[in-house]
Amino acid sequence: MVHISAEQIQQHTSFEELVQNLRKGFCSDIETPMRHHHDFPNPEEESASTLLLMPSWKAGEDLGVKVVTVSPENGKYDLPSIHGLYLLFDAQKGYPKALLDGKALTAKRTAAASALASSFLSRIDASSLLMVGTGALSMNLIEAHCSVRPIKKVFVWGRNRAKGEAVAATLANKGITIEAVEDLDTYVPQVDIISCATLSPTPLIKGTLLQAGQHLDLVGSYKKDTREADNTCITKSTLFIDTYQGGLKESGDIVIPLEQGLITKQNIVADLYDLCQGKHPGRTESAEITLFKSVGHASEDLIAANYYYNKIEHEINE
Repeated sequence: MVHISAEQIQQHTSFEELVQNLRKGFCSDIETPMRHHHDFPNPEEESASTLLLMPSWKAGEDLGVKVVTVSPENGKYDLPSIHGLYLLFDAQKGYPKALLDGKALTAKRTAAASALASSFLSRIDASSLLMVGTGALSMNLIEAHCSVRPIKKVFVWGRNRAKGEAVAATLANKGITIEAVEDLDTYVPQVDIISCATLSPTPLIKGTLLQAGQHLDLVGSYKKDTREADNTCITKSTLFIDTYQGGLKESGDIVIPLEQGLITKQNIVADLYDLCQGKHPGRTESAEITLFKSVGHASEDLIAANYYYNKIEHEINE
């Protein structure tokens, strides 16, 4: 069994390649049961943590399962909120092929899925990006979005300005023009793409500030009672999700407006399967405001795990 570390995943990532692998994967016959989502008490933190179990397989080829924990209070321990492992098996003979760092795998495939959606939903000439959030996903999302659109200027906002400056400094060394900013509301109307990856329990993006032609990428809200965008964002936008299986059930950004009767399921016009299989074109007008809500899907993990396994096994065998 090959052990694939976070460092190896980082070293072997080409977002252009990973996005294309996801695009092909969403056109294939991968089977994915509904993931197990268990909130469990965390008495020391006086709040709940989460256990996620995410299986997926392609019959006769590969099978994988990711085990993830989410501990929202970990910031005060200077630890990531998300930890996890991914096991990749041969689906025919059942033997384990690889054990991958789940946190790194999740970050890369999540960012690539947002970039894949952006390739259908943001304007082709989108040149500016606002990154809301400074956690582990932020740098990956910025790089992934830059791989599919001609981004010339990036702004990053977080509650902790020092973390935003650290993100900016790291990516500036990679040739990205980026600036940490303090006032979120000032920059929301100024950019072509807004990407959010936070654990905020209440909306950060105000729909009254959205401008014609923008694309809003929502990644962070993963519980039914949390959200990153307010109701006006939802009602002003053409709505897309990563999959109907999880997207309609797991995030407050969609669940709350559905429960309030502000939207119906028919307002969700397509998921990534529809987009990649040509069942929906994505953005249809330059002035359209598009919104993509991602909650993650185990098929993305399986596709990404195979991507890294194939690259690293080939390197080992050379």
